[in-house]
Amino acid sequence: MQNYRGIAGLLALFSLMSTALRGQDDRMADKAEQAMLKATRYMVENVSCNGGYLWYYLPDFSRQWGEMEAYRTMIWFQRPGTVSMGHIFLDAYQVTGNEYFYQAAEKVASALLWAQSTEGGWNYMADFAGDRSLKKWYATIGKNGWRLEEFQHYYGNSTFDDGVTSNAAWFLLRIYLEKMDPKYRPALDRAINFILESQYPLGGWPQRYPLNHEYSKNGRPDYSSYYTFNDEVIQDNINFLIRCYLTLGKEEYLDPIRRGMNFYLVSQQGSGAWAQQYDENLEPAGARSYEPGALSPSTTFQNAMSLIDFYEMTGEQKFLLPVTKAITWLEKTKLQANQTLDGRYTHPTYVEPGSEKPLYVHRKGSNVKYGYYYYDYSDENLLGHYGGKRWIPVQRLKDRYDSIRSLDPREVKESASLLPGAYKEDIPPQKFYNRNEYPSFFTGVPDEQRVNEIINSLDSKDRWLTKRGRTSNPYAGDGQKQELTEKFNSTDVGDETDTSPYGDTSGQEYISTGLYLRNMMLLLNFLESKQ
Repeated sequence: MQNYRGIAGLLALFSLMSTALRGQDDRMADKAEQAMLKATRYMVENVSCNGGYLWYYLPDFSRQWGEMEAYRTMIWFQRPGTVSMGHIFLDAYQVTGNEYFYQAAEKVASALLWAQSTEGGWNYMADFAGDRSLKKWYATIGKNGWRLEEFQHYYGNSTFDDGVTSNAAWFLLRIYLEKMDPKYRPALDRAINFILESQYPLGGWPQRYPLNHEYSKNGRPDYSSYYTFNDEVIQDNINFLIRCYLTLGKEEYLDPIRRGMNFYLVSQQGSGAWAQQYDENLEPAGARSYEPGALSPSTTFQNAMSLIDFYEMTGEQKFLLPVTKAITWLEKTKLQANQTLDGRYTHPTYVEPGSEKPLYVHRKGSNVKYGYYYYDYSDENLLGHYGGKRWIPVQRLKDRYDSIRSLDPREVKESASLLPGAYKEDIPPQKFYNRNEYPSFFTGVPDEQRVNEIINSLDSKDRWLTKRGRTSNPYAGDGQKQELTEKFNSTDVGDETDTSPYGDTSGQEYISTGLYLRNMMLLLNFLESKQ
């Protein structure tokens, strides 16, 4: 009887401790959700412009930046701007069920609908003050960003660069699927049709669409119509169409998906490598002045990884065959040991076709008007804003290839998601495939100490402020200094007329959408771990 009482006492103690721990977890989860709600209210009600966002703001909103300095009436679509904010609002709604987060996501959707082109795509940014204001921005701030050539000319069309259009379309797909609200379907259909119509017959996509060839830079042809792998243009469009196929169920999406996948095969060079861009003859082509017509180790690595994905989705061996050639080329083009900066880098950013020598880009001058880029074989005085060397995890590619090759091909084919077959899940695909897949650097679950730090870092106005901001020279007119100096060879910014952004080391505080996104993601990871 005495032993029984002792065991019963221990069980009661453990029960009390468990209840106390659950209560502590619940209180911490409540605090985390309240912090998320406060920070979101400030962003929605004080920072947002008609539902859209930039990247950095001075706390008094006297200046603000996307990838470049922007007017207060402007919003930016590249990460970590408007679309990223919409995704995190949907994530917060899915985890907490709080309608305020869904309403915040709807405001983002409204901004996207306003900025969507007639054809169905999006530019890097939008200006609620209209085209006159946006064209003035391009003719002043945009024109004088020395290293930001994509903003030096107003095209008036849409871009796939940096996932702008594909990511915006994905957000519309997510918010449509969340409540099956029909008001989002017309804009979503326009976005899907835009991606379908802009695809070349061979399967690749241009950087911008509708096609425009009017902007020649330093005697080089306009690159915006080239087949573009750079910044995952083709991969992002394929991935979006796959999501549409899985959730909307239309077989008509399969042909463009397959053509997109096949473009990886037809564009691989005989050496086993890929370039960032290709001209109409499928020859490696340059883009911005610091992007020569060269082969790219980083693109080769990424494309080889994508081919393994395609094999898993289709079970077709043809997508595995090119991977070994890519691995061989990556091994062959590694930097010499004395060029790696003690293992920090493995490959040059660019490799010359034919000779397979490393190509390195440099610049001289003071500003966009009196400055230029050039390339040679020397790895001295490399660009600061666009590294001449990269770290490529070749072993990770080799390990993944070996792992997939070890599987029975019949098993791979049976589980391939793009092959015909009955849907096997017990919930509709609109919900099953609408899980959070948004790419994030903020993975992992923070401990309670880190959660408390995030919560307590909210200031008295419910803002998360950072001193790690980006600033720029205010617009001061076109470049005047004609000196071909080497002073700005490896800097982010040239003289006082260069409007390119650079890191602010002054200690100035900024409102940062990137910091907001990081803290929200960490708190969401914590909340999910307690559910």
